[in-house]
Amino acid sequence: MKPYRILLADDHSLLREAIRKGIEEVKGLKVIGEVGNGLELISFLDKIAPDLVILDINMPHLQGLDAAKIIKARYPGVKILILTMHRSAEFLRRAMSVGVEGYLLKENALADLVTAIKTIRRGENYISSLLGGKFLREKFSSRICGEVLSPREIEVLRLIAQGKSSKEIADLLALSIMTVFNHRVNIKNKLNLKKNAELVRYAVEQGYI
Repeated sequence: MKPYRILLADDHSLLREAIRKGIEEVKGLKVIGEVGNGLELISFLDKIAPDLVILDINMPHLQGLDAAKIIKARYPGVKILILTMHRSAEFLRRAMSVGVEGYLLKENALADLVTAIKTIRRGENYISSLLGGKFLREKFSSRICGEVLSPREIEVLRLIAQGKSSKEIADLLALSIMTVFNHRVNIKNKLNLKKNAELVRYAVEQGYI
């Protein structure tokens, strides 16, 4: 069986070294390269396409999720495992909506890395056990694409969290009050939230304010 070829894309060289060592201890897995930023990643893929890219979200020059979009457009056969410190559901939604196959938290990377790689190699999606395990995988796999807030909805959410009324939001964004009302309803439905206090808490947790 051919080795499963992996490219590491992270701007922290010490972390890449630790991940490389963990991978190379497993028979059948091979690290074929390392890059430290998003532009280097795309340049590498233009020459050699690995089976899997282990990709950090926070990358210099070209952010990880932007790089992931390019990879999925140009090299649909290349699978992507996001490696990140971001625990929020919104980052997970964004990553999965791009089409990545896995989402692994850095704090648990060395413990779960090989499991994540093997899961993706089998053709399945992997989400860190620290984010809810099987239940969360099923929930996001079935509903993820429809739950991502649009840029306009995020703008409205930010203003709601700042205590703005619907009229104030309408004036600030040059919208009708009815349009703002519809955005409020859509945001609550997408996030499965009922009260404004819950929206404020969500906005704070996701870093929108």
